[in-house]
Amino acid sequence: MKKSPILIIGKNAKTGSRVNQRLQALGYQTRAVSRSTDPVFDWDNNKTWPLAIEGTRTAYVTYQTDLAVPNAESTMREFVQVAANHGLEHMVLLSGRGEEGAQRAEEILKNSGISWNIVRASWFFQNFSESFMLEGILAGELILPAGDIVEPFIDVDDIADVAVAALTESGRKNRLYEVTGPRLMTFAQCIDEISQALGRPIKYSSITVDHYIDALGSKGVPDDVQWLLRELFTVVFDGRNSNLMTGVEEALGRPATDFKDYVAQVVESGVWSVDYHTV
Repeated sequence: MKKSPILIIGKNAKTGSRVNQRLQALGYQTRAVSRSTDPVFDWDNNKTWPLAIEGTRTAYVTYQTDLAVPNAESTMREFVQVAANHGLEHMVLLSGRGEEGAQRAEEILKNSGISWNIVRASWFFQNFSESFMLEGILAGELILPAGDIVEPFIDVDDIADVAVAALTESGRKNRLYEVTGPRLMTFAQCIDEISQALGRPIKYSSITVDHYIDALGSKGVPDDVQWLLRELFTVVFDGRNSNLMTGVEEALGRPATDFKDYVAQVVESGVWSVDYHTV
């Protein structure tokens, strides 16, 4: 496997960047691609796919924006066929828990003739520090259309470790790893733990999804992202994922990282420090 590069689709994504770093540290050659790399990879331009795939045998695939979006199924069906035609032998796919569109994509991969692993993940810890919730935390109030539903938030670093194991250890092929953190938590509980660790008050407020989407629109958030967040906070965020799974332990032989450990690491990094963002 070390003779041909491992393809990583999503070079700058939360998991893709981490998978790339881990593989390189282990001595593997990688080809991490995105719309800004050479070769280019663009999910919306199938002409970019063959050159990105050519010469690789194994791939880690993240779909932008999310496998839940309406066009993902047809795009994944075409991509998997192109990948097979260009010699790809094994694909590790990042999928989403409770998303019907994601599960359709999983079935496409399973029936493709390519060996596979699926890493089916819940909400990321890192959404609080590397994504759309960071702004609210820095402002002292996070406003979301989420009530008291509990979610088993997962550390992206755990996801990356599971993906690397699936990419590099042949005995794991054709297995699904459904990964969660070790605790069920509400968004309010997450914010409370962050607030306590920072030693400053952060408020959590729940609003209707319509008000939330309207606010996103006024800030110029793209329509596809608005659609996805509405889907995640309504259809998917209905309690269907309010249970713990053991995918991290199955893949790595260790417990999943706890939210408090992630919080301590981010506090130490300074990312949640207001001063850090005004320097």
